[in-house]
Amino acid sequence: MNEQHRILLVEDDLTLADWVIEYLQEQNFLVEHVARGDLVIEKLTSFDPALVLLDVMLPGLNGIEVCRLIRQDANLPIIMLTARADEFDEVIGLEAGANDYVIKPVRPRALLARINSALKNQPATEQKSNEIKLGSLLINGEANRVTYQGKEIELSTSLFAFLWFLASHPGEVVDRDTVFKALKNREYDGQDRRFDVMLSTLRKIFNDDPQSPKKFKTVWGKGYLFVADAWNE
Repeated sequence: MNEQHRILLVEDDLTLADWVIEYLQEQNFLVEHVARGDLVIEKLTSFDPALVLLDVMLPGLNGIEVCRLIRQDANLPIIMLTARADEFDEVIGLEAGANDYVIKPVRPRALLARINSALKNQPATEQKSNEIKLGSLLINGEANRVTYQGKEIELSTSLFAFLWFLASHPGEVVDRDTVFKALKNREYDGQDRRFDVMLSTLRKIFNDDPQSPKKFKTVWGKGYLFVADAWNE
């Protein structure tokens, strides 16, 4: 049986919400449900969930905006539920601070695996207690804070974890399978592009030319490379 974690489900499809609630309760989770995006912040305060399952298309306030609001005050895992299997939801959702996403129709065992993985990963983010300093880049793992060239850089929880992992392996090509095992506790399935999207986002944030990147490189057929001496600006 799972440890009894609290899950907040935000879903306006009541048929879907009913079976998700029933399934998760059978797995020993405590589940609360709201059907509108503008009710989420109030429910977070009263229910104090360990994880949020968040639909993208919601009345009142859409899931992307809700995700951004949650991220202003909390680092709890957010898994987005989306009916769209295209890059728009993937990019925007991850940039807004979602930890993961599940495409509808939702498969029960796949959803459970994503939830357990997100909950398992959460303590590791909270327990960081050191710093990485490379040139003008400073990453504080305890405070989840990044400064670059003296300016503070705002990153989502997922982007921070990815940056921390890459910066912890400077000059080393890390393959996708290693990244997925470290940050998602599962193997790379050969199709999931989330970390490619996140690498592109980091390039944009740190002004790394995507046509000729110097800080974050993709090594064809091998993986990702964080270039240590590119930060001496």
